[in-house]
Amino acid sequence: MTGSVVTGQTFAVENPATREVVAEVADGTAQHAIAAVDAAAGALAQWSALPPRARADLLVRVRDLMLRDADELAGLIARENGKSLADARGEVTYAAEFFRWYAEEAVRPHGDFGPSPAGGTRTIVTHRPVGVAALVTPWNFPAAMATRKIAPALAAGCTVVLKPAAETPLTALALARLISEAGVPDGVVNVVTGLDAPGIVGAWLADDRVRKISFTGSTGVGRVLLRQAADRIVNTSMELGGNAPFVVTSSADVAAAVEGAMVAKFRNGGQACTAANRFYVHADVAAEFTARLGAAVEALRVGPAETGSDIGPLISAKAHATVSGLVEDAVAAGAEIAHRAEAPASEGYFYPPTVLTGVAPGSPLLREEIFGPVAPIVVWEHTDELVGSVNDTELGLAAYVFGELGEALRLAERIDAGMVGINRGLVSDPSAPFGGVKQSGIGREGARAGLEEYLETQYLSLAW
Repeated sequence: MTGSVVTGQTFAVENPATREVVAEVADGTAQHAIAAVDAAAGALAQWSALPPRARADLLVRVRDLMLRDADELAGLIARENGKSLADARGEVTYAAEFFRWYAEEAVRPHGDFGPSPAGGTRTIVTHRPVGVAALVTPWNFPAAMATRKIAPALAAGCTVVLKPAAETPLTALALARLISEAGVPDGVVNVVTGLDAPGIVGAWLADDRVRKISFTGSTGVGRVLLRQAADRIVNTSMELGGNAPFVVTSSADVAAAVEGAMVAKFRNGGQACTAANRFYVHADVAAEFTARLGAAVEALRVGPAETGSDIGPLISAKAHATVSGLVEDAVAAGAEIAHRAEAPASEGYFYPPTVLTGVAPGSPLLREEIFGPVAPIVVWEHTDELVGSVNDTELGLAAYVFGELGEALRLAERIDAGMVGINRGLVSDPSAPFGGVKQSGIGREGARAGLEEYLETQYLSLAW
C-alpha cells in the first residue's frame, strides 16, 4: 500500500534538543523491504500507464496538502530533527515546491523524430520510466530530501520504495499519508523505516525488480552502495558529501557577504551538504568581515525550537563529539576562537556557533566536512594560491563567491564544484540542477535533469 510497512518491532525516535523519545516507529527488516518492492512492482504497470496529466494533477494535490499542513509538518521536523521552526517552515515550503515543479515537467514531452543521414529510415527517440526506484534519504532535511526524489520519480511514471534515515522517519511517514490522501494509488509510494539500513537497502539492490537507486548521504556510504549497485548494473544517482568554500574577494560588499555567510553556514545549524565549510577572505577585508560575522554569530539564539531559537542542536551525541573534536584539534594547532554564541547547558546536543581565525592550512577543520555551526576563516592574497587551496579536496558539491560580478564569475569558473552561489548564500532551487563533481556525487536532482534520472531512453527505427 502507499504508506509504511508494519512490523512487530519498533525503535525510538529522539528529540535531539531534549533527548526525549517522541515516537516509537516500526523497525523494518530486509523481509519488509522485499514486501515493499512487491507492492511497488505490482503498481508499476498501472501507474506508468496513467496519462501524464493525471499524474501531474495528483502531484499538485500533494503539494497543496503539504502547504495545508505546513505548520504541523514543520513542528514534526523540529521535534525529530531539532532545527529551528523558521528553518523547518522554510524546508516544508521548499519541499512542497518539488511536487509543483515536477507536475509541470510531467506533461512536457521530450523526444525526437527525423530522417537518418543515410536515408530510408526514420528515427524516433522516446523515453520510458526506469521502473521501481529505491530512494534513500538523510536526516538533515527529512522532507525536502524525500520530495526531491519522490516527485520526479512519480512524474516519470516510476513507483518507489523509500528508506528514510532512522533519526527522522516521522516526516517521511507523514508525507506518505498525504500522498495517499491526494489519491496516489496504493503501492506507488512505499516507506520502510528501520535501524538496519544496510540490510534494507542491500535487499533492494539485490532484487531484479529494482532498477534505480537514488541516495543522498555521506561519500563513504555512497562508495559502498556503488559497489553493490555494480553487481546488477543498477541505474544510480548519488548526492554525497560536500566541503564548500566561501570566498570573499577584496571587491566584495562585506555586509552582503556576511548576510550570505549566515545563510550558507548556519542554516540548519550547519548540518547541510551545501553548508559553507571553509571561509577564504581577502586580506584587505578580513578584519571587517571577521568582526561583522562575529557580531552576527554572537547574536544567534541557540536552543530548542519551541523557544524561538535561531539554531537548534546537532543531531546526536556522535555528531557533537565530532564537531567538538575538530574545533579542539584546530585550537591545539594554533587557531583562535574569535567569536562564539552562547549555547544552553541542557541534555540536548547543542554546540555554540563559533568563528575561528588563524586556522592552519592543513587543518582537518578545512579538509573534513564539519556538519556543524563552525566557521573557520583563512586569509588570502593571491588568486592562484586561493584557487589551489579551494580545489584541494576530493569533494566538489557547492561553493560561494562574493565580489564584483566579473571577478566573481571568473573565480567561479575555476572552482571545482557542481554549484556556485555568486553573491548569495543559497544554491538550492527545484528548477535548477542540484549535484556535484568529483566524489560529491553522480547525476543531478531538480530541474529537467532530475526527471531524466528516472527515465530510460528508447530509440525506434522505422523503415520508410
